[in-house]
Amino acid sequence: MKMSVSLDGFVADFNDQKDWLFKTGDEQSLEWSVDKIRQAGLIIMGRKSFETMAPYWPTATGPFAKPMNEISKAVFTQKGFAGIQRSVEQSPAGASWTEARIFDGDLAEAIRELKAEPGKPIVALGGAGFMQSLIATGLIDEYHLAIHPVALGSGLQIFTGLKIPLYLKLGEVKIFPKGIVAKTYHV
Repeated sequence: MKMSVSLDGFVADFNDQKDWLFKTGDEQSLEWSVDKIRQAGLIIMGRKSFETMAPYWPTATGPFAKPMNEISKAVFTQKGFAGIQRSVEQSPAGASWTEARIFDGDLAEAIRELKAEPGKPIVALGGAGFMQSLIATGLIDEYHLAIHPVALGSGLQIFTGLKIPLYLKLGEVKIFPKGIVAKTYHV
């Protein structure tokens, strides 16, 4: 899982806004983030994030665009999925979005199925709800958290609702010029 988190543990405000991400980053933290995505063989996310990202990335520029458009996707939904807009389907960069695998059954079963396939790592991106569900499966091997130097005071968290404590081992720490601290934790 790759996620940006505020200093006080929030991934977004209650309106799911994340504008604070862009005020605290720098070139080095951006490269770290892009590299974590670039290493993926598959990007997984929930339906809401997918529906937001699919129309955006095929026409986007910048360092994230290439890996976001080239790496295969899987989308998880509990409320059905109607597909994406035709404009995305007609874009060459949109192929990984239009060919995304859709999973609408048991999340843990689907994750076990994907993890059994050969290939590069699976990277989970997306919103708090999907991440909470994913954490609850107990099937995340690594947590890549970019902790931003901002306190939001309230908002959406990903570690709420744990049934039992989640013990992690710190594997790596990187400190970036504008104060982001990237931590990799192993289960």
